[in-house]
Amino acid sequence: MLETIAVDAGVVTLADRRTQRRWEVTLRPYEIGVFPVTRGEYGLPGGDRLPVESVSWLDAVRFCNAQSLQAGLPPAYVIDGDDVSLVDTSDGYRLPTEAEWEHACRAGTPGPRYGELDEIAWYRDNSGGRLREVGGKQPNAWGLYDMLGNVWNWCWDLYDPQVYGTYRVLRGGGWFDEHWSCRASVRRRSHPTFRVDDVGFRVARSVR
Repeated sequence: MLETIAVDAGVVTLADRRTQRRWEVTLRPYEIGVFPVTRGEYGLPGGDRLPVESVSWLDAVRFCNAQSLQAGLPPAYVIDGDDVSLVDTSDGYRLPTEAEWEHACRAGTPGPRYGELDEIAWYRDNSGGRLREVGGKQPNAWGLYDMLGNVWNWCWDLYDPQVYGTYRVLRGGGWFDEHWSCRASVRRRSHPTFRVDDVGFRVARSVR
């Protein structure tokens, strides 16, 4: 079983700097991964505690379904090639929505980060130019590690379908990023088949 913690219901305000749009999302209780998914959990040899990277959004949703089946949970996704739909009634593993991700990242804090960046995140100035094991920095107030830095996290949401089509949201910043990318509100986008060495993911589950 992947390690998750429970997050209470809440309200989060999301913002997009490109469009200057702000919108409020009301969240039901959910669970989210304490750490990004690691190479060991993903079934890759070597570096068991390193976050898995170079995984596409489609890789991530397939992993979530596989983990659900292994845990005896109903899969959260119906996958037909590159077409993926969410099963609203499932409590299986899934990707967090970006609202869930930001709410969990902030952990009740109002600022751009939940602590001093060097103390909570691996990023360009302190990573030594490489990926780092999960849990090596301080967690936020809710006990979540590596919410900022180390690897970007895929989220469920489409970024802006009218402009970018099927591109999905990435959150959190990575080991190669400058400090300004490692903030709770920063949104990035990429194609669901995109793979690169600073993009990974963490899981979530709905509470039924």
